[in-house]
Amino acid sequence: MESEKTLLQAVLCFFVRGDQVLLAEKMKAIGKGRLNGYGGGIEPGETPLKAIVREVAEESGGAYVGPEDLVKVAVADFHNTKEDGATFICRVHTYIARSWIGNPKSTEDLKDPNWYEIGNLPVERLMPADSQWLPLALSGKKIMVKASYGPRQETLIGEVVIEEVNGFEQED
Repeated sequence: MESEKTLLQAVLCFFVRGDQVLLAEKMKAIGKGRLNGYGGGIEPGETPLKAIVREVAEESGGAYVGPEDLVKVAVADFHNTKEDGATFICRVHTYIARSWIGNPKSTEDLKDPNWYEIGNLPVERLMPADSQWLPLALSGKKIMVKASYGPRQETLIGEVVIEEVNGFEQED
């Protein structure tokens, strides 16, 4: 089993067309085998916006989103308990893209991208907290999320807290 990664700042992007969202199966690390959007860690010196543009290009196998294509819809603080009992918080900046160039395809990070109805998400294949906050974010609501997970984010600990907000700080 690969060791559990400690990621403190991350980004996530969902491609949305009409009432559908593109989800793909994660092939590595936390969330392996679950459906998700495109994203990953924020590198030193990057803003979340610059990181998501880079991550989409790296993970989508051919799609490009520019900053002008992205709308920030959520900031989620995932409180994680690792296998050794250590804890950390990963803040995930989440965006939706309603326009992009190219078509996402299978890569070593995410495979079999498919479109799903936002009103009928395959919740059993998502990360445990996603069924509670993701539909709100995909509808365009701006939200702050707090969820606590056990090791490898396989189980939720307690309730998911969701707060609707007016917006987020401006990013470059």
